[in-house]
Amino acid sequence: MMQALFDTNVVLDVLLDRKPHVQASAQALALVERGEVQGFLCATTVTTLFYLASRTLGTQRARAQVAVLLRLFGVAPVTRLTLADALDSGFADYEDAVLHEAARHAGMHCIVTRNVRDFAAARLVVWEPAEFLQGWEKLGSESN
Repeated sequence: MMQALFDTNVVLDVLLDRKPHVQASAQALALVERGEVQGFLCATTVTTLFYLASRTLGTQRARAQVAVLLRLFGVAPVTRLTLADALDSGFADYEDAVLHEAARHAGMHCIVTRNVRDFAAARLVVWEPAEFLQGWEKLGSESN
């Protein structure tokens, strides 16, 4: 089964109904909800999502949203090695480097983000949500 790490921006598109991105992001996350893709979040994404959601939706709703995410998604850990490898990864942005290294260390097949250009130094496949949907459909049809 495909394992994909979802960037913070993709989840925020859905949680905050950010148009025009919400449709493709919601369809990508729906694959995880239906059990067709194993979805993961970086550990730092979970804390960032809680912080941003609590400011926008309030603490109660933020807790409820994070609880749902933790039921649906695995969590790619951020360890000392993850942080050290991120420093040496060649990424311009350390936060993106940490996300990439967490995905790589956790054995993910790909990263789903709306900031593909920020992952130019990636050693994994990096897709926007719409590209991920197309790639997943192609992989699914090849396995049938």
